[in-house]
Amino acid sequence: MKGIKKTNLPSKTCPTCGLDFRWRKKWEKNWDNVKYCSKSCQGKKSLA
Repeated sequence: MKGIKKTNLPSKTCPTCGLDFRWRKKWEKNWDNVKYCSKSCQGKKSLA
C-alpha cells in the first residue's frame, strides 16, 4: 500500500453501523478478514 493516496485506499462498509471505513496500516495483514469499523461495533453485532 506504500505510495497510494488516502483517497485511493480500499474501503468497506460496517454491517453494524453502516459507516464506510478505509484500510489502515494495522489491518495490512488481515484486511480480507476485517468486517467491522471498531471493536465497539464488533461487540454490538455479537450481542444482537
